[in-house]
Amino acid sequence: MDIKTVGVIGAGQMGNGIAHVMALAGYDVILNDLNEDALKAALAKIEKNMARQVSRSLISEDDMQAGLTRINTSLDVAALGTSDLVIESATENEAIKIKILEGLVPHLNEHAIVTSNTSSISITRLAARTDRPEKFMGFHFMNPVPLMQLVELIRGIATDDDTYQACLAVVEKLGKTAASAEDFPAFIVNRILVPMINEACYTLYEGVGNVASIDNAMKLGANHPMGPLELADFIGLDTCLAIMNVLHDGLADTKYRPCPLLAKYVAAGWLGRKTGRGFYDYRGEGTPQPTR
Repeated sequence: MDIKTVGVIGAGQMGNGIAHVMALAGYDVILNDLNEDALKAALAKIEKNMARQVSRSLISEDDMQAGLTRINTSLDVAALGTSDLVIESATENEAIKIKILEGLVPHLNEHAIVTSNTSSISITRLAARTDRPEKFMGFHFMNPVPLMQLVELIRGIATDDDTYQACLAVVEKLGKTAASAEDFPAFIVNRILVPMINEACYTLYEGVGNVASIDNAMKLGANHPMGPLELADFIGLDTCLAIMNVLHDGLADTKYRPCPLLAKYVAAGWLGRKTGRGFYDYRGEGTPQPTR
């Protein structure tokens, strides 16, 4: 299938990153969100990030201008009806994703492929709420999208090979690498990564170490570029908790029990960088300070 137009639902951190890389790769992009301010912020963020790439000689000024002209925005999901490929990239909440998908499919062309950028939710269940489960799959980008090289491609039980091959061709055109994953809770990356973060939360909760010592131990002792609690703040503590709940519910194993301290931070609204506080406090000047 020749994919030319890509619809992206959700103009947040992941959605604007997906629109960014798709436009630079030559696809016409329709970026959809319910909030006009979110769309304006996304376009500004995309332009800023592309300008950074120009300054580092990763792309040319002409590449940037051509990419920006390929991105159009819309508040109406019906505008995605001309898309060959749609990537849903809303918040990691199954009920919200299902509502979006059910509102989307009546507007689509018969040939359109629908995908979700979910980091943990069952592709089979999401596909079953559309009119085209054979043309539905998981298309999971890593954050930040312009920098990270991996894309997880996840087949649902009904996904056909033509759909997989079409999505694989898109990943290759983006200059990224695909990892094929089966449809099990959290797939590959988050099945391994988020339980590690959850264990770091338990290490803090049980008083084995404080925030700084835990993060420094993993950076200097395991050569991780970012400590697990710092990484949790970057991902968003609400997202980490949502993924742990999917693992715990989907696999019914107590080793995936979300840490109570993680749940407490989320209940407080301390979700990490995006809210100014998480395991670190980002509201002051200079280096963020640990909150425990």
